[in-house]
Amino acid sequence: MVKNKKCIGCGVVLQDENITQEGYVTSLENNICQRCFRMKNYGEYQVSTKSNDEYIEILKSVGKTNDLVLHIVDLLNIDKDLSIIRQYVPNKMILVLNKRDVLPKSIPDTKIIEYFQQLDLQYEDIIVISVNKNYQIDALLDKIKKLKTSNQVYVVGHTNTGKSSLINKLIQNYSENTSDLTISPLPSTTLNKIEIKLSDQLTLIDTPGLVDRGNLIHYIDSSLLKKISPKKEIKPKTYQLKKNQCLLIGNFARLDYVEGEKNSFTVFTSNDVKVRRVSSKQATLKDLAKITYEIKYHEDLVINGLGWIKVVEKGTVDLYLHRDVESFTRKSLI
Repeated sequence: MVKNKKCIGCGVVLQDENITQEGYVTSLENNICQRCFRMKNYGEYQVSTKSNDEYIEILKSVGKTNDLVLHIVDLLNIDKDLSIIRQYVPNKMILVLNKRDVLPKSIPDTKIIEYFQQLDLQYEDIIVISVNKNYQIDALLDKIKKLKTSNQVYVVGHTNTGKSSLINKLIQNYSENTSDLTISPLPSTTLNKIEIKLSDQLTLIDTPGLVDRGNLIHYIDSSLLKKISPKKEIKPKTYQLKKNQCLLIGNFARLDYVEGEKNSFTVFTSNDVKVRRVSSKQATLKDLAKITYEIKYHEDLVINGLGWIKVVEKGTVDLYLHRDVESFTRKSLI
């Protein structure tokens, strides 16, 4: 029997002693834990008990190597501070911007890349991809081969950005390896480092994603996850608002235009999320927590996990949102 045998789906050490603990299997002959088995076959999900402190220690161990690192980012849910990963991982790094397929086709890749180049985070290269559409995966592999410093390449990022999905796509496209990492729309699917050998010259190492506690997905019923997680190109919705008008974004958020001249608000969110313009006096969702923003010219108001609202002119807005969901402004992405 292999000592400290790991689940091929999530990387956790397998054990057959405690059904309530991570890594439980009915027999140590199995290669996949019960959690991954039920997630893959029945769509069930069990919350991970791991903390970000444990994940950070893993990132620190990656930072002690000289290996190439792929930093995966979800284009619809870009982290507020991409430098967090850099604090622990000073390695040579490629920024991989995933889920290109959900952004409007009219936006050039070059414009997206230029936005991230301005952040000056010392990436060796930046590439826009779509795992779902197999877009630019060949080009990514070429960059990996060109920039790798050894046969090992690490994959890092926040939860739910598509790290495991990307590795599965690389396995499918370029390897005879039959392993399959567990993927899910919920966070913390990967629980430990997992090594996947693509070839004699390349081994990918998946790492657990940093858990973003400010993401909306932590505070809604799991039945709504598919609604806020777009699977196809989103169609931005533009509204002209006057003072004292309001946008209701599903039952998730409310935006009141408090002060300013007539202004343009474009909502980038899943097509399944209904957006309505109403008078502030008629608006619902008043029980949510309120935060006031002074919007500058050409800024985005980001709602973590839901998307963002592009605002053209300056003005004052009140955003009503679950009190634990993060929101912030940034220079317009588009």
